[in-house]
Amino acid sequence: MPLWIIASISAAFMQNLRFLLQRHLKVTTLSTAGATWARFLYSAPLVAILVWAYLGLSDQSIPITNPRFWMFIVAGGLSQILATMCVVALFARRNFAVGITLKKSEVILTALVGLLVLGEAVSTVTVIAICVGFAGVLFLSDPPEGGRDMPWRDRIFNAASGFGLASGLLFGFSAVGYRGASLSLESGDVLLRAFFTLSAATAVQTVSLGLWLAFRERDEIGRVLASWRVSCLVGITSMLGSIGWFIAFTLQTAAYVKAVGQIELVFTFLFSVFWLKERSTGKELIGIALIIASLALIVWGAF
Repeated sequence: MPLWIIASISAAFMQNLRFLLQRHLKVTTLSTAGATWARFLYSAPLVAILVWAYLGLSDQSIPITNPRFWMFIVAGGLSQILATMCVVALFARRNFAVGITLKKSEVILTALVGLLVLGEAVSTVTVIAICVGFAGVLFLSDPPEGGRDMPWRDRIFNAASGFGLASGLLFGFSAVGYRGASLSLESGDVLLRAFFTLSAATAVQTVSLGLWLAFRERDEIGRVLASWRVSCLVGITSMLGSIGWFIAFTLQTAAYVKAVGQIELVFTFLFSVFWLKERSTGKELIGIALIIASLALIVWGAF
């Protein structure tokens, strides 16, 4: 099995764990921005150590960067911050399984962003998958309670679906940005380019979101530090998941990486049913099934 597929599946599993931990932080102690910053704050030092260790083991030097690399890093890093905040905010409105599934619009949107930014074309099968996935999102966007008498526009264009689709688009920009950054490096093997790109991204994210908190939610910084027991686990799972994604992005088109990574939905439902004891409505299950079908079409088209 190709390395990028193994890396994508591993990343999806660790990402699912990380979102579960962030959900816990969001509903117990931290704000949306605080739960998001915890991920970057506690993973950035670990990634920096990883780069330093791999440089020594592989006897390589730090890759030479260029303006194109930093342009992609900043764009991808900021997009990922906003995308993560959208997902964390979404957890307060829908259950864990539906929240993650709405986020999965990213695989469709990543294909479109990759085409526009990097010129990486998608197949006819992918276009069909986009239509199927959009139908699933319409089912999932129906409010769970008290929305039966709402106009159809409000049932589709509500806060939950807005957060989900926004996160998907932003995650698409971040995925393409990170792939573009990794491909912009002029030296280093696959692992070094992936690790170095990840380190640069987490450093930018930690500093930028930390400055925002210092100006807007200063007390939240103390809460993030006080929640170190759970936040450290968020950082570790974030680092492990990001390593998988960055290796895969370095080796394969972002849209196909995200398509394979949709196995996260399987992990999500297992956690949702057996850990969180959550249930989904029939309409939500139809929407989830349609989105899974669209993702299956993308994976089939990739091979």
